[in-house]
Amino acid sequence: MNDRVLITGGTGFLGSALAKKLVELNFDVILFDNNVRGSLDKIKNIYDKVTFVDGDIRNIDDVKKVSSNIDTIFHLAFINGTKYFYEKPELVLDVGVKGALNILDFAGQSKANTFIMASSSEVYNTPTTIPTLENERAIVTDIKNPRFSYAGGKLISELLTVNYFRKTTIRDMIFRPHNIFGPDMGNEHVIPDLVKKIFIASNNLRKIECTIDIQGSGKETRAFCYIDDAVDQLICMMNHGKKGELYNIGMQKEIDIKQLVADISSILKVKTVIKPSEVLMGSTSRRCPNTSKIKSLGYKEINNYHVGLEKTINWYIENLK
Repeated sequence: MNDRVLITGGTGFLGSALAKKLVELNFDVILFDNNVRGSLDKIKNIYDKVTFVDGDIRNIDDVKKVSSNIDTIFHLAFINGTKYFYEKPELVLDVGVKGALNILDFAGQSKANTFIMASSSEVYNTPTTIPTLENERAIVTDIKNPRFSYAGGKLISELLTVNYFRKTTIRDMIFRPHNIFGPDMGNEHVIPDLVKKIFIASNNLRKIECTIDIQGSGKETRAFCYIDDAVDQLICMMNHGKKGELYNIGMQKEIDIKQLVADISSILKVKTVIKPSEVLMGSTSRRCPNTSKIKSLGYKEINNYHVGLEKTINWYIENLK
């Protein structure tokens, strides 16, 4: 019998991509989601090969609809997207904290031997060291800033995971993803936002030059990781990761926003001039993970940034037309 894997948030961006890979590897996959932000369209090619459970992670009765005969749990259900951090912080925390408590209770009563919690690079805020190791201090710098509803919810989830399983045999692990991107990732992220701005400013790509507004100066950096590469790292972590450990997921390569705009513009064949503006309160100027720990598990890094960026841009342009 194949190992059974439960993914909460299974019809979301990361959950659906992970599900496709696990199906390809012949795992029995159960997806739990209420499709508020996810979509069954994301799993249409594997729908007949997985078990889908419709439910709200905040409702323990919904969670209990899932069979307890589970080997591995990936808890990905959360409200993502910077827009939501600022506009709906109470919802972000409600889903994050209640969801974590419910899935941890379920995991403890199930037959699961592995539990993997999704955290975020946001918990590092502005790191003291770049590239950033997993032992970097995690911090919420201003509880009154709604942006930290997300990082705060993730930190609570980390604390709950570590302490719920501390005295158990369940192999618990936490991963902190860094700027995962790909087709159909949602619109509340920097790459789709830039693609849309260039598309509109260039009159649907009819003009060969345009000007767009960006947040910040353009010198701010992120380390972008294509979804397929992130999933490969998660599979490696699932197979070889150690109990009680945290792992950065992403690429150890900083790219500034100015370069990102240039890369997108090159693919779209539009010369883009950027117009700087103030950054959002609480945003950080640099972010890049040290990925030596995930590599120590045997992950062989292949950075598909350029291929992935072109696929992502093409998907968004097709859906903007």
